[in-house]
Amino acid sequence: MTDGRGETPRRTGMTEKCGVVGVSLDGRNAARPLYYALYALQHRGQESAGIVTHDGFQQHSHVEMGLVGDAFGEDDLDTLNGAAGIGHVRYPTAGSVDSSCAQPFSVSFKSGSLGLSHNGNLVNADEIRDELAAAGHAFTSDGDTEVIAHDLARNLLEEDLVRAVKHTMGRIHGSYSLTISHDDTILGVRDPQGNRPLCIGELEDGYILASESAAIDTLDGELVRDVRPGELVVLQDDGEGFDSYQLVEQENTAHCFFEHVYFARPDSVIDDTLVYEARRSLGRKLWEESGVETDVVMPVPDSGRAFAAGYADAASETTADGESRAADDDGVEFAEGLMKNRYVGRTFIMPTQDERERAVRLKLNPIKSTIEGKTVTVIDDSIVRGTTSTQLVQLLKDCGAEEVHVRIGAPAIVAPCYMGIDMATREELIAAGRSTDEIRDAIDADSLAYLSTDAVADVLEEDRIDLCLGCVTGEYPYDIEGEETDRDVSRPDVGGTRLPADD
Repeated sequence: MTDGRGETPRRTGMTEKCGVVGVSLDGRNAARPLYYALYALQHRGQESAGIVTHDGFQQHSHVEMGLVGDAFGEDDLDTLNGAAGIGHVRYPTAGSVDSSCAQPFSVSFKSGSLGLSHNGNLVNADEIRDELAAAGHAFTSDGDTEVIAHDLARNLLEEDLVRAVKHTMGRIHGSYSLTISHDDTILGVRDPQGNRPLCIGELEDGYILASESAAIDTLDGELVRDVRPGELVVLQDDGEGFDSYQLVEQENTAHCFFEHVYFARPDSVIDDTLVYEARRSLGRKLWEESGVETDVVMPVPDSGRAFAAGYADAASETTADGESRAADDDGVEFAEGLMKNRYVGRTFIMPTQDERERAVRLKLNPIKSTIEGKTVTVIDDSIVRGTTSTQLVQLLKDCGAEEVHVRIGAPAIVAPCYMGIDMATREELIAAGRSTDEIRDAIDADSLAYLSTDAVADVLEEDRIDLCLGCVTGEYPYDIEGEETDRDVSRPDVGGTRLPADD
């Protein structure tokens, strides 16, 4: 997996994947609905934003670096004609941080115009790129999205749309949710294990495909359902409906559990589960497994809020020992003890390590009256490198907390993600090779506990084998060189040959 970030400032935590969207409307220009949908997906990527539309005669494209509001002006939207189009917001996990890897990726060829937006990460992109380059394909970026686009374009020269997509799915290996424009036809594709989310929505005058249902809500649409793993969805050109083709079926899925823990918006529904309710339920499980009686429980804003609310609710019902609360015992008080400075972005530059370690004071300000002289439980979604957690514990103690207990609404991250999350290496992950007690000592907390993987599977109503747990187990649902797998899986042997598509 390539990583061309070069001198980009180091992030101290995980960063989002990408967001994709596609719409097909009945006569109305798609640019503004796509623009609004990208705003709803902005949390999934802040490096670049783009829209590709087609007016039935030609393709129009506008792709720029930066946030959605910076990438598009009024004049830009006015030039994006056509009732069909796709959009993308990107955070790079494979490929460089520059305009060459910004999406949607566009290509024109003998069979028409192609646009492609990709959320996820291929693990065999280099193999396919080498094969296509040897066959004369010229690449303009080091990203895996262009690999998919070139492979699909080659197949479309000889086959109809459905067979061409199936051929490409038979060759690429990894996680992907795609929105694709082939002239004025919009497609959605989800990888056979459903690692990345993708859903279908109905609008007043058409249909939409999007990474999250929050984008559908923004357009006053109705969620129809999730795109199934291995399914191709083709939106009808008149906005009247969609056609479905189940191209690949596998026994097990590999849904990314971190969508529910961190990445997705709380108001999104992913794989039939409202993310906010899932996080509250994970918080309740956290109390059941490792609750500690303290004066207050507070979230790390904003990611820990739903977990802390669920934790406090469970604590109001039972003691940490699992006994029912007495009528006059309210349990652990939920309190907002940390205020977030929302104007310090993820890419805030700290030129020295000392300043980076002090950055938490810029991002979070404690409410002294909530903390001073009290025992505190602080809840977050994850600990990655441990820098922020260490500084946060110290901040609370400096503010007068008598005890600081840390609870995490997910299992410990012990391995990198190859599926589209920009996560630290094993050498940088504080939980890799360390026990929970060693991590507790490193961050100077009075106690530390993580949620179990079984609790995650229980809350999401999934068998463990149907979740991607690679970052917390070190065993992956894809064939990744040098890594263990949790199932019988192997990457396609591209070998210069093309796989036949069934009728």
